[in-house]
Amino acid sequence: MSAFAIPAAVLARAARVAAGLPVDVDIPELLTGRAALLDLPAPGRMSAGGASRLLRARDGWCALTLSRPDDLAAVPALLEADHIDADPWPAIGDWLADRSADTAVARARLLGMPAAMLAEAAPAQPVVQRITTQAPPRPWTDLLVIELASMWAGPLLGRMLVRAGATVVKVESLARPDGTRRGSPEFFDWMNGGKHCITVDFDDATQLGALLAAADMVIEGSRPAALARRGLGPDVVPARDGRVWVRITGHGTVAERADWVAFGDDAAVAGGLVGAAADGPVFVGDAIADPLTGLEAMHAVVESLHRGGGELVEVSMAAVAAGYAALPDEGTAEVAARAPALGPPAAHLGADNATVRALVERRLAAC
Repeated sequence: MSAFAIPAAVLARAARVAAGLPVDVDIPELLTGRAALLDLPAPGRMSAGGASRLLRARDGWCALTLSRPDDLAAVPALLEADHIDADPWPAIGDWLADRSADTAVARARLLGMPAAMLAEAAPAQPVVQRITTQAPPRPWTDLLVIELASMWAGPLLGRMLVRAGATVVKVESLARPDGTRRGSPEFFDWMNGGKHCITVDFDDATQLGALLAAADMVIEGSRPAALARRGLGPDVVPARDGRVWVRITGHGTVAERADWVAFGDDAAVAGGLVGAAADGPVFVGDAIADPLTGLEAMHAVVESLHRGGGELVEVSMAAVAAGYAALPDEGTAEVAARAPALGPPAAHLGADNATVRALVERRLAAC
């Protein structure tokens, strides 16, 4: 099984964050668990998962991720070419060599592709805004969490909340379920075991609005406009006292950054969280911005609840990565990939629709 070179300061900072949480977190397992489950190799210029590349532009380095069918379909438009070979990376490399990094990344982002310039993001703490009435501290077991997130960072936060004792409802669409359902069942179970899994028509504002109104916490992992255009933003949906709304983004919510797509590897590059080889930067870990963001989001949730909640908490993956990249250099540790011990499997798509519907009706009737 592979070993991953991870900055010692990153491991130490993550361990300090984990020490303040209501659940035990094994940091080496957190950062290498997916790689162990999927038997992924240590990264270089290609990410461990294989979907991202670190590429040299005319004046610097940038990252591009082709993890979704839509990303691959956008490559001809990116390169302004009629035909692209089955392996698009050589053509992308040639195209980048003649362009500045900022021009290339801007074009990729215009096409909705996950891309980043090396170290373009600055470290930043979660942005916290009071949006509703606070509430006295409550036991974790009293909390209903609605999870509108997919892939890794948001579901990891939801999984930690399950382990703390909260009731977590994973909301998916039949048309577009969490993409990780199509991948490794073991990874999906690791992130989503113990959650209630339901399906919702995301164009049905009444149904989705009822879920959000009943929640003590919301985990939002899509771009903010996705809910706002349905009239379901955190400042619009009626809120229970003390509701905490956690918004996890790739690059924040200011201006055009709110529309930039990100995955764990390219977000890490945006933050400058990379390793060094003789001929330039290499990826660190496996999509490392994802688990670090999930960890930091859980820390932010604990702090918000201590303040009485009633807050919108925005956590940027690129800013989290930049914060870890800015830590003093303490050398690098070789961390052997460690597979997590898996519990019961995650529920099937829509398995808990009736249970959650009844729970939400009881909660709204009691308000």
